[in-house]
Amino acid sequence: MADNLSEALKTLKLSSADGTSDSVESCLDCLLKALAHNNVEASEKIQEMGVLPMMPSLLATQNSCTPKVANIIAEVAKNEFMRSPCVEAGLIPPLVQLLNCKDQEVLLQTGRALGNICYDSHTLQAQLISMGVIPTLVQLLGVHSQNMPLTEMCLIAFGNLAELESSKEQFASTNIAEELVRLFRKQVEHEKKEMIFEVLAPLAENDVIKLQLVEAGLVECLLDVVGQTVDSDREEDVAQLKTASDLMVLLLLGDESMQKLFDGGKGSVFQRVLSWVPSNSHQLQLAGALAIANFARNDGNCIHMVDTGIVQKLLDLLDRHVEEGNVTVQHAALSALRNLAIPVVNKSKMLTAGVTDVVLRFLPSEMPPVQFKLLGTLRMLIDTQADAAEQLGTNRKLVERLVEWCEAKDHAGVMGESNRLLSALIRHSKSKEVVRTVIQCGGVKHLVTMATSEHMIMQNEALVALGLIAALDLDSAEKDFVGATLVPVLHKLLMEEKSAPEIKYNSMILICSVMGSEPLHKEVQSLAFIDVVSKLRTHENKTVSHQASLTEQRLTAQS
Repeated sequence: MADNLSEALKTLKLSSADGTSDSVESCLDCLLKALAHNNVEASEKIQEMGVLPMMPSLLATQNSCTPKVANIIAEVAKNEFMRSPCVEAGLIPPLVQLLNCKDQEVLLQTGRALGNICYDSHTLQAQLISMGVIPTLVQLLGVHSQNMPLTEMCLIAFGNLAELESSKEQFASTNIAEELVRLFRKQVEHEKKEMIFEVLAPLAENDVIKLQLVEAGLVECLLDVVGQTVDSDREEDVAQLKTASDLMVLLLLGDESMQKLFDGGKGSVFQRVLSWVPSNSHQLQLAGALAIANFARNDGNCIHMVDTGIVQKLLDLLDRHVEEGNVTVQHAALSALRNLAIPVVNKSKMLTAGVTDVVLRFLPSEMPPVQFKLLGTLRMLIDTQADAAEQLGTNRKLVERLVEWCEAKDHAGVMGESNRLLSALIRHSKSKEVVRTVIQCGGVKHLVTMATSEHMIMQNEALVALGLIAALDLDSAEKDFVGATLVPVLHKLLMEEKSAPEIKYNSMILICSVMGSEPLHKEVQSLAFIDVVSKLRTHENKTVSHQASLTEQRLTAQS
């Protein structure tokens, strides 16, 4: 075999050089045979004999040899060590050119060759995209959809290229959505559907393509898949159910595609997805809850959904997952409730529906994602709701858990949300009982730390809550204020150039509030606050400069 190969390679070089094509075809057959027998060895020999640089001229003249030349390149490029030599031999441009030919065998082998050369190389794949292969391949898919090997070649190429961000714009300018949906509808085999899913998932990350897929009817296909697989235990059906419902949720992440499917709350797709929530499949429960969370991205949708009883569906779902529950379902259902609680008109309705009682049942959870959403849901619900804030703020179990989570150093999100909820309970209730509960549970020091946060909104929330603590129960808080170095923290906030006007204003209000405490008053005097405040009288912000004058007067009167 090795001698035959060497002879064939020599003959091929001579034939190419003097233009005789009769012997070329038998040489190519010999090469293919050798590659089939031992690909690595034959590839090394081809490289050694310097045959690759002759390939572009063999590809340039289309004849019966063309598919064989492309096939040889495809076989050779299966080896990683041969890919760079293929690129250096200038094989990519003539191969790309061949994608415009009509011969299906040539197209198939050309696609394989390009796919193998560019396998795993984002640089080469990006080069193909810039050479315009995407519109060409989409067109091929439309023309040759009866040819399964060619269709599969296109799908594999799309799957690889769709991973690159630069491809999305090009895909969006073709009719890829219609072609893929048309192809999907024709498939019965699980493997074929799976191949199309693998292309759809990365493409659907692009908002323009999301809308195109919705308009092309992909959602109806996905709902059919769900209908066919939901009651099956077969492994491939379970996998397909997951893929279809995940893709459905992905389509809802685009604002336009989501609004189109919501259709004022009357959309049949919206109704079908709602029916997933009470299902017995954890996968569908999850997708249904995530879908509601995605539909709940604007006030109009949220108000409509709360008015049509969706909250109860979510509460029933959470009820099923309290003991040994599925964490992803808990997380998704809490996300949906949090989003639904954003519009002011929904808060009292959701509180009346008993949302807080159900949410509080997850207080023992040790799962940070669930803790995070639980905190966010409660914080949204009590915003502007004084009675609810007081009820929760005097719930010792809750406040103790919040104080514990304020120390969750490994989970910044949980820590931040716990601090914000602690502050919100005080700010929205303005209740002495809530303040007392927070003091007794050791929450004051966390609010002082929160005032030094890098996020201005959190600093401000902390300062307002601390101001209310000082105004409502300074005696009880005095020891904690001293221990948490509140006065030095305020001094630093007033001294810092980068502190926002609101921060400076609320810090001065707080200074005035703590003056009634002897130890705190002494700290204020020892840090010469009067000098810092007098400088702020010329602050460009009128509210700050006015408050600085008032604070200076107060400090002077009590010095």
